[in-house]
Amino acid sequence: MSQHALSVTREQNFPEWYQAVVRDADLAENSPVRGCMIIKPWGYGIWERVQKGLDARIKETGHENCYFPIFIPMSFLAKEAEHVEGFAKEMAVVTHHRLKNIDGKLVPDPEAELQEPLIVRPTSETIIGDAFQRWVKSYRDLPILINQWANVVRWEMRTRMFLRTTEFLWQEGHTAHADKTDAMAETLRMLEVYRSFAEDVLAMPVVAGEKPENERFPGADNTYSIEAMMQDGKALQAGTSHYLGTHFAEAQNIRFQNEAGELALCHTTSWGVSTRLIGGVIMTHGDDDGLRLPPAIAPKQIVIVPMLRDKPEDAAVVEFCTSLAAELNAKAAFGEPIRAHIDNRKIKSADKRWDWVRRGAPLILEIGPRDASGGNVTFTRRDALRDGPKVKSHSLPRAEFVAGAEGLLREIQGALYADAKKRLDGNIRTDIASFDELAAYFGPAEEDEGGAFKGWVRVSWSRPTGAALEEIADRLKALKLTIRNTPLDSKTSAATCFFTGGAAVEDIIISRAY
Repeated sequence: MSQHALSVTREQNFPEWYQAVVRDADLAENSPVRGCMIIKPWGYGIWERVQKGLDARIKETGHENCYFPIFIPMSFLAKEAEHVEGFAKEMAVVTHHRLKNIDGKLVPDPEAELQEPLIVRPTSETIIGDAFQRWVKSYRDLPILINQWANVVRWEMRTRMFLRTTEFLWQEGHTAHADKTDAMAETLRMLEVYRSFAEDVLAMPVVAGEKPENERFPGADNTYSIEAMMQDGKALQAGTSHYLGTHFAEAQNIRFQNEAGELALCHTTSWGVSTRLIGGVIMTHGDDDGLRLPPAIAPKQIVIVPMLRDKPEDAAVVEFCTSLAAELNAKAAFGEPIRAHIDNRKIKSADKRWDWVRRGAPLILEIGPRDASGGNVTFTRRDALRDGPKVKSHSLPRAEFVAGAEGLLREIQGALYADAKKRLDGNIRTDIASFDELAAYFGPAEEDEGGAFKGWVRVSWSRPTGAALEEIADRLKALKLTIRNTPLDSKTSAATCFFTGGAAVEDIIISRAY
C-alpha cells in the first residue's frame, strides 16, 4: 500500500497536515465559540496522561494542588501595570450577572451590571498574590509552594487547535519565598522538571534557557523556557518558568516578618505548561499516516484488532484476544500497568487498523484464526510502520510477545526520542555570520506558512537592553523571527556580537516559531 492514511503530507503543506492529524486522529474539533475547541476522548486521554505524569513530578518537588476562581476583580489587575499591559488585548470581561428578554431578544439586563467588572482568568498571579498576602505573616510561613490545574481564557485573534486557542487547559504553579536565592532556585528547578518531562515522557527534545528582556512574561525579572523543534523547523515554546522578583509582592502587599523582626517583601515565581504540549507531540512525532504517540502518554498502548469473518473460528479468536489483553494488562511498563485494549467495534478490521494508525497507538495487533490456533501475535510498530511504501508487520509466539511487551514499548519511546533529537541537533546552524546571511537563509516572511524547512540559528550577542534590543527585535520581526532563548549551557562561540559588533557575552537561538 503506497497511499498514506492522511489526505495531505507534511511536505505538501505542513499546516494543513497538522489540521488533518488533529481531525483524523480524532483529537479535537472546533467548538461553536470562535477560537475554542472541543477536546475529544482520545485527545483528552493524552492530556490526562500528561496531567498524571507531570502532577506527580510537581508534588515530588514539594508543591500542593489547590484551586482559585476563574473570575478576577479588575481592581486586582489594575495594581500591576506592566502585567496588565501585557495581557490587556487578550482579556475577556464580565460586566453583567443576568440576562433579560427585551423585545424578544436575550440581552444583558441593564439593571444587573456588576459594580466591578470581572476578568476571566488569563493567568492567576494577581488573585493568588492577594491570597498570599493573607497567608504569609512570618518567615516561618515560607516558602509557599502551590499549583493548580485549570482553564484560562486569552482572546486570541489567530487560533490553531492545541497550539493557540481562546480557552485552553494548563497547570500554573505559584510560589513565595523569603529571598531571591531561594526563588531563583525554584524557578530553575521547575524549568528542569519541564525539561525532563518533555524529554523523558513526551520524547520531545528541548533546549532550556533564558528568554531575552523583550520576551519576558509581563512583570517578571527573568523568564526561562524550553524550546522544541517541530518537523517544519519552527520552534515551539513548550513551557515557561518565571522569577517575578518582588513586583507582584509589592503590588499585592505580600510582606513577612523576617528573622530580624523586620518587614520584608516576598520573592515570587510562577510557571506553567498547557495543552499546547499535545500540539508539540503531534508536530514532533507525527508522520504522513497520522499521529505517532510516545507509549508513556498513549491512552491505549497496545490495541488488539480481532480479524473476524463471521465464521465458527471467530469464537476462538475472541477468546484468544480476551485472554491476551488480560495477560498484557497484568504486566507493567513505565511504572504502571500496560494499557491494552480490544477493539470490538462492528466495523471492518482494516478500517479499525487504519483508525489506530492515524490515532498513533504504539503497538497494533491483528489477530486472526491462524494466530489464535498457532499461538502467535502479529503486530505493527507505529514508530516504524512502513518499509518503503509497504506496511511492515512482525510475528512472535504469544509468550515471547507478552514477555517482551514492556521492552517493545520502551524501544518505541526511545526510537521516537532519538529521531527527534537527531533532527534538533542536526538543524541548528552555527555558520551564519551576518544579518544578510540570516535573511537569505530564512527567506521572505511571506513564505513562512507551509514553506521549506528552516532550522534554528545559533549566534553570539552582547545581550543589549532597552532601545538597542528593541531595534534588533524589530529587524528580526520583519523576517518573522524571534530570539527563542539563551541556552543554559551557553558559551560564547564568537568574540563579537552578531548584531552590534561589540563584545559578545553569550549565545542565543533565533528561529521562526509557533
